[in-house]
Amino acid sequence: MTETPGPRQIIIGCDHAAYRLKETLKAAMEAQGIAVIDVGTHSDASMDYPDTGKTVAEKISSGEVERGILICGTGLGMSMVANKYPHVRAALCNDLFSAAMSRRHNDANILVMGGRVIGDILALEILRTWLETPFEGGRHQRRLDMFDTV
Repeated sequence: MTETPGPRQIIIGCDHAAYRLKETLKAAMEAQGIAVIDVGTHSDASMDYPDTGKTVAEKISSGEVERGILICGTGLGMSMVANKYPHVRAALCNDLFSAAMSRRHNDANILVMGGRVIGDILALEILRTWLETPFEGGRHQRRLDMFDTV
């Protein structure tokens, strides 16, 4: 990863299926000077992913942290949990195009990935793309403003 103009602080959480990938992403971000708030899990012992998903989503929803990352086996469960919270736009991205578009058009504030779906190298590229891609605003902001009226 190269030095990016993205966020200087990220909250990250995972379940047991994605523990190893979380550690890889965390190390890469810390190497770039990004402060990482790690809310677990801290091992590959079985646990309930909604607990971690809620913790990250609450911090993003309240505005305490600008952006976050959630990882579980497929990414599906974490994205479902996170998107229940106001002002959260959690995007499941297991490819580079989705990562870029989630930022450009949707101003995604939580990146979700499937630890059993993608490998480390692709996950690092998705992370880099998501961190470096700015929100385009304009007509997309008008659409995002509609989210809070749903």
